[in-house]
Amino acid sequence: MMKIMSVFGTRPEAIKMAPLLKCLTKDPVVTSIVVTTGQHREMLQQVLNDFAITPDFDLAIMKKNQTLAEITTAVLTKLTPLLIEQKPDCVLVHGDTTTTMAASLAAFYQQIPIGHVEAGLRTWDKYSPFPEEANRQITDTIADFYFAPTERARHNLLISHCAPEKIFVTGNTVIDALHYTVKPDYHHDLLAKLPTEHRMILLTMHRRESQGVVMEKAFQAIRQTVDQNPDVEVVYPVHLNPNVQKAAHAILQGHPRIHLIAPLDMVDFHNFMARCYFIMTDSGGVQEEAAALSKPVLVLRNETERISGVKTGSLKLVGVAPKAIQNAMNELLHDPIEYANMCHAKNPYGNGSASEKIDHILRRSLKK
Repeated sequence: MMKIMSVFGTRPEAIKMAPLLKCLTKDPVVTSIVVTTGQHREMLQQVLNDFAITPDFDLAIMKKNQTLAEITTAVLTKLTPLLIEQKPDCVLVHGDTTTTMAASLAAFYQQIPIGHVEAGLRTWDKYSPFPEEANRQITDTIADFYFAPTERARHNLLISHCAPEKIFVTGNTVIDALHYTVKPDYHHDLLAKLPTEHRMILLTMHRRESQGVVMEKAFQAIRQTVDQNPDVEVVYPVHLNPNVQKAAHAILQGHPRIHLIAPLDMVDFHNFMARCYFIMTDSGGVQEEAAALSKPVLVLRNETERISGVKTGSLKLVGVAPKAIQNAMNELLHDPIEYANMCHAKNPYGNGSASEKIDHILRRSLKK
């Protein structure tokens, strides 16, 4: 038997790890240990409920107004005794969160092999996004197995001098998750109330570098564009971060066609994506999910590590300048050719078999 410990703490990590955990649980030669840190307490629990996943251990690290340094030290302090006690054959981490980096470091200190799911994403600017770019580069420096979602991610790992024989292009596990969640008979009261002739734009914006004046100006640009297009509705599940809540309610609240709602659980969010006209986001995972659903994405960031989607045309890197946001929105709303081109762009993130591939690779690589 192989003992594989998966460590994650945020909602995006949970969404992408859930189908892999399901696969590991079914594997008769694997003992799967699930550890959560609680970096996103409420939003994480939604995903665990949706996938019927019960963690074996909850490190419960979060405190109010906790800093990145405090998250890092808490994960190191609380995970280390668990690693010593459980003695896993491999620790799996996902993506680029502070939980990911700190858990990898804890495993490295115990000389336990590390598998990095969604390895190799890069902007090559350590402060953008912050702290995610540094987190994923640190993780890849000490990882032992690299599960790259795309060929471009593999290339990034190769030029970073990662061992070629340890890099595996698997596709992205988020595509696997969509098979569980998107339903043709899905119903939500808000969607039912929107006029059928109107076009719904799904908005998410929450990153640290977006907050403050940048976010406020972006929201003003979005509101002005909605004013100019009477058949447009914007649905914004507002992140729980107080800075995001404050800006969203100050600028967007009160508009009859802008709907500020509580964060959606994974099933709801994926089905909102499947039914929207296009998406505006500064999130990473949404860029991949949308490509699999043939939904155009306007990326509200100056850089993106999901460059494969930009290359194929499913994503457009808009930035955060108000005029650029308005121009990009209006182009998709008024240029049917551009809209169709983005809808029909090739999905570079796999066919939904990433979890099975990772399971098979681990079985082969860790076989005793």
